[in-house]
Amino acid sequence: MKRSLTACCLFLLSLTLLFPGSAMARTQFSVCWSIYVGWMPWGYGDEAGIVSKWADKYGIEIDVVQINDYIESINQYTAGRYDGCTMTNMDALTIPAASGKDSTALIVGDFSDGNDGVVLKGTDKLADIKGKRVNLVELSVSHYMLARGLETVGLSERDITVVNTSDADLVSVFATPRVQAVATWNPLLSTMLEMPGAQLVFDSSKIPGEIIDLMVVDTQVLKDYPDFGKALTGAWYEIMARMQGDDAAAKNARDMMAEASGTDRAGYEAQLDSTRLFYAAADAVAFTRSEDLLSTMQRVAEFSFTHGLLGDGAPHAGFVGIETPAGVFGNAANVRLRFDPAFMNMAAQGEL
Repeated sequence: MKRSLTACCLFLLSLTLLFPGSAMARTQFSVCWSIYVGWMPWGYGDEAGIVSKWADKYGIEIDVVQINDYIESINQYTAGRYDGCTMTNMDALTIPAASGKDSTALIVGDFSDGNDGVVLKGTDKLADIKGKRVNLVELSVSHYMLARGLETVGLSERDITVVNTSDADLVSVFATPRVQAVATWNPLLSTMLEMPGAQLVFDSSKIPGEIIDLMVVDTQVLKDYPDFGKALTGAWYEIMARMQGDDAAAKNARDMMAEASGTDRAGYEAQLDSTRLFYAAADAVAFTRSEDLLSTMQRVAEFSFTHGLLGDGAPHAGFVGIETPAGVFGNAANVRLRFDPAFMNMAAQGEL
């Protein structure tokens, strides 16, 4: 009897070694998202059953969880609580990747095309920001956008004073006489521009393709369970197809996204107008394969290093390797952020 049990155990062990993952294959996965125009489709796709439909197709389950605190959502992903999370390209580098977590940008969803902006009172010239205190969420993508804007008028951060301000407080402080300059994102940006004397002096449409919104997933999980990536990608592009146009289904989808983000359809569509959403998978693939993405990530890495976002031990901007189809920026032996268009390309080719 003992010999039989031992032989059985050895047989099962040999199967596990020959077919890793077969004995204990995962079927349950989870992703998290937070409120932002480019990520609202995930909430809609969950409510409308599109994500579960695609998960069922591949025999898995995907839990889609909304987290109200954006940075906390990334922290939880980094800690392994979720298999995927929505985040910007800069935050993907400076939080999970800089922490040593190997992550892959599975879906390049959009880039900010005016959703982030710099607002001044009483002037329509960005150069007039010199010598002013600028309220913003320090070390955010708006901070990066401001730094890029300053370059266009021959200024740098040495010419201003950055005042770190919670995004929850930005609108209220801008309404006070003492605050004259703010860098922020929508919907806060739109609200501020309705205030007397407010002028938009620079926005992300001047640096197209640099503030990118992603669905980032754990690289090892994606490698071990490619069906997880296929289901997420298939669901995303079905959502993209549904929310376009003026038919009843498209309007209903945008209404649901608008309500979930605290606005109406007109307000949400205004945010969409300043977002370059890649509705077609082929467009996202072309963007990801472009050499411009590699150049953008180099700029982002240099900004992040200068501001200490790559960690105290990072000796240079290329300490964390960033892999794109056009090449690798930084340390090829320490790649922790990957832009891989393979799954988006499957969608573009109708292979999902």
